[in-house]
Amino acid sequence: MGAIAEPLSPLLGSAFPPSGLMPEHRRLVAELQSVLDAEIAPLAVENDARGRYPTASIAALKRSGFLKAVVPTAYGGLGVPHRVSLEAQVRLGAADSAVAQIYKIHDELIREIFVYSPEELRTRLARAVLKEDAILGLAVAESGRKVDDPLATTALPRPDGGFLINGRKIYTTGAAEADLIAVWAFNPKAEGAADNPLLGVQLNLVAPSTAGVDIHRDWDALGQRATDSGTITFSNVETDPAWRANRPGELAPLHASLRYQAGFAAVLIGIGIAAIRAASVFVGTQSRPWPSAGVDNAAEDPYVRRLVGELTADLAAAYAITLTTGDLLDAYEHGETDRTSVAIPIYAAKSAASRAAIRATSEIYALMGTRAAARSAGFDRFWRNARTLSLHDPVDWKNAEIGRHALTGWDPPPGLYQ
Repeated sequence: MGAIAEPLSPLLGSAFPPSGLMPEHRRLVAELQSVLDAEIAPLAVENDARGRYPTASIAALKRSGFLKAVVPTAYGGLGVPHRVSLEAQVRLGAADSAVAQIYKIHDELIREIFVYSPEELRTRLARAVLKEDAILGLAVAESGRKVDDPLATTALPRPDGGFLINGRKIYTTGAAEADLIAVWAFNPKAEGAADNPLLGVQLNLVAPSTAGVDIHRDWDALGQRATDSGTITFSNVETDPAWRANRPGELAPLHASLRYQAGFAAVLIGIGIAAIRAASVFVGTQSRPWPSAGVDNAAEDPYVRRLVGELTADLAAAYAITLTTGDLLDAYEHGETDRTSVAIPIYAAKSAASRAAIRATSEIYALMGTRAAARSAGFDRFWRNARTLSLHDPVDWKNAEIGRHALTGWDPPPGLYQ
């Protein structure tokens, strides 16, 4: 049996299975990889140090053309499968995990909005992405006592068909310098909203330069610093009626939360890959071999090799699961499988990726030795980024939900994190 054609640069040697992408999609990702190598990865350390939106890196991502890939074919885009998006997010995560998370938001929003938006909005949005290289950011999370508290941000109707938005959002990934911010808010005057609050939930796309939009640039997290995911305040922001992004009563599809869980897994895997790559260079050039090993180079130490093998194997397994979930997401959208058959494997992918990335980014110090702990070496950014990203929602709940399903056959209901 001949080798599988795979013109993509290897993630960690031959340890990872082939991507499983179609030839045209492999070429697309290979073109993205060239931009990652030449323009985005070299800026990752600087982006992390600055802790603000990676403007130059996102400009390079726009020039790559990859932002357009997710736009449906009916509107002039490539309509790439989920597997392609996940492969790209792994590779983006290995180059700069903050850029990866910003792209992740864009990819997910485009996929969602083209499901529940009015036809005229779809045409307008496609034009913005395809012709103007627009990138989307998100403003949905609020500082309520519970993560699923009702939206406090309001959108009151105006005579021209637009809305007046007032409220405060936190964790606004990608919004700081997005071309359009996706703002979820509640319209208490919507028909039927008094009896069914979901009928009042709506999405508007708002440019950051709109009067009343205040981007506070107050993001100071341990990791994922360059996502610039801080607070945004909306004070009497007037929306353009043409940018209302959901039809009344229509919200995110039932698998949307599963899609972003798969994306988190992909980015975490990318961070783990980057950590192993960086550590491997350091081990071979700067680490001192332990005397008991009887070798001249630390890369020849059998215990170093064993640990690298374990870390790589865990990442490769998580990668294989995660990319397979991309196919399951496509199958669900085509009506070929049920939601539980997508949800549980994605939970497994998130669990495996979180564990593999956090272990890899921590254990690289055991590979490299004490001198690698110098602050100037900068290896801490891998762990900081993985640890921060893994906190988005507790992975213990993913494990418990997998266990409940395995024990009882339970079907996880749709929700913000299920």
